[in-house]
Amino acid sequence: MARLALILLVAGCAQAPPQLCPCPPVKLPERAQYIEWSFSALPGWDRLTLEPSLRAFMAGCARAAGALINACATASTVAPGDEAAARQFFESAFTAYALLSSETGDTGTVTGYYEPIVRGSRTPSAFNRFPIYGVPDDLLVVDLATVAPDTRNVRLRGRLDGRRVVPYYSRAEIMARTEALGDARANALPAPVLGWAADPVELFFMQVQGSGQLELENGERVRLAYADQNGHPYRSIGRYLVERGELTLDQASMQAIKAWGAANPQKLQDALAANPSYVFFRESADPRGPIGALGVPLVPEYSIAVDRRFIPLGAPLFLATTYPLSDAPLVRVVAAHDTGGAIRGVVRADFFWGTGEQAGTMAGKMRQPGRMWLLWPRGEPLPRAD
Repeated sequence: MARLALILLVAGCAQAPPQLCPCPPVKLPERAQYIEWSFSALPGWDRLTLEPSLRAFMAGCARAAGALINACATASTVAPGDEAAARQFFESAFTAYALLSSETGDTGTVTGYYEPIVRGSRTPSAFNRFPIYGVPDDLLVVDLATVAPDTRNVRLRGRLDGRRVVPYYSRAEIMARTEALGDARANALPAPVLGWAADPVELFFMQVQGSGQLELENGERVRLAYADQNGHPYRSIGRYLVERGELTLDQASMQAIKAWGAANPQKLQDALAANPSYVFFRESADPRGPIGALGVPLVPEYSIAVDRRFIPLGAPLFLATTYPLSDAPLVRVVAAHDTGGAIRGVVRADFFWGTGEQAGTMAGKMRQPGRMWLLWPRGEPLPRAD
């Protein structure tokens, strides 16, 4: 009977006038357009300093692939500090393309991120009691690219429940398992515990940033890099608090959220659990800085995270936005060195500010409109948007 009803409903939709059809509209996936642009038409191009941008682009050349390989070879011939040669390199090696989204047009959102420093210890104590997990042994990663090429940038995470693959534990479930085990928190997941944080909100934001440093009681620091994620989508805790009237939209910065958490400890668990995504870390001995998704160290104020469905990692981009809570222009050539769970869209970027408190202040306040132009090697086919 239910099947018959479904058939009749579909048939009715096929015959009914469009304005009367009860079927919900089908949302088409976002698409990218790449519109050729002249360098002279880029805002502020003639006044831009480009040598630091060249060095940032070259930082990704160790992992360059495909169309970017020849551009990297040319970049290596530019002498350090030669501003005129850097400008000549960008203008001769690349063609500029304005990025246009089928959903947001030529303007999108530019947020900021940074490498936080979180206080903690190697062993748990009454003060340091929030575990920082490595990758769990029971986390499964399903890559469908070999059987469905259109999903080559999609990887599913889960765990085995008997013979079934089910979603991995959400943040709320991980928090509940951790709390339920009391002093045996290290066994809440079949995962190594890399350290213990003193503040759950600081740990939460280190997961949102994707990397950080754990500052031990003796002053030593341990760099923690992104290792994997539980497969659940990222949800904004700021939006959660705005929707519940806890903060206004213009108050929803990282600093305001931290202050709200300190003032409302009884509501904190529910707020943190509103983001089901959970990040697992690994220790990194690389002294150069946090490592992005491209596999190279991020360059403060010159690396950005992008949606790799539309922008190849390693590519340079011209970014035109403004400084946090300001109309002052922030315009420069940056490099696509990273990705992020919340970075979804053609004209969407996360600007890396660096390490520590000052960088965190800038990152936490940044949510600006911006435009982006892809700089792509001359004569090479444009990237295929997935």
